[in-house]
Amino acid sequence: MSGEAAYRTLSTPGRSRLAVRDSEFLGRAAPVEDVPAAEAFVESVAAEFPDASHHVPAYRVRADPFREYASDDGEPAGSAGDPVLSTLAGRELESVAVVVVRYFGGTELGVGGLVRAYSRAATDALDAAEVVERRPHETFAVTVDYDDSGTVRSVLESEGVDFEADYAATVTFEVRVPAADAAAVRDRIRSATSGRARLDSA
Repeated sequence: MSGEAAYRTLSTPGRSRLAVRDSEFLGRAAPVEDVPAAEAFVESVAAEFPDASHHVPAYRVRADPFREYASDDGEPAGSAGDPVLSTLAGRELESVAVVVVRYFGGTELGVGGLVRAYSRAATDALDAAEVVERRPHETFAVTVDYDDSGTVRSVLESEGVDFEADYAATVTFEVRVPAADAAAVRDRIRSATSGRARLDSA
C-alpha cells in the first residue's frame, strides 16, 4: 500500500461532538507523517481530556511496511477501535490518526450502540477536515564543483522540481522530487555531468 501512487490524506485537522444517551463522544482527526507522530497525537488528545472514560485511537500510516493500529481502550472488544479504523480504511485515508474520546454518562449502549457511536464520531471528525490527494516525494542531495553547478541547476529547473542550493567549497543541491520521477531525475543529472555529480540520500 505504501508506494509511489498518489494517496488520500488530510491537510487540516477535524473535530466532532456527539451525544448518545448521556454519553458524549468527541472526535479528533489529524494528518500525521509517521508512526511516532501518530502516537504523539494520540497522547496529546489523551492529555487534553485526562478525565474521560476512554480514549480510543486508530491510525493508518504510510511506512515500510504500511502500519494500521487501533485500540478499544477498555471498551468491549471490537466495539470501538476497529470501527474507527474501518472508517479510515473505508475512505482510503492514509497518514491520518483519529482519537474518539468518550465521557460515559451512566447508560450502557451495548456493542452495537458503541460501534455506531464511535463510527459516527470518527466520520464527523473526518467530515470536518479537508481531504487532499498527495504524491509521495523523495529527497536527495547533489554535490558538484562550481563548473557543473549551472548544468545541474538547468536540469532541476527543466524538471520543475523543488530544490535549494548551498554554495560553499562545492555546490550542494537539496532536491525534493515526486518519488515516481526520482530515478529519472537522478539519471539526467548523472548524464549531464558525465558522472561527476555525487548523489546522496537525504
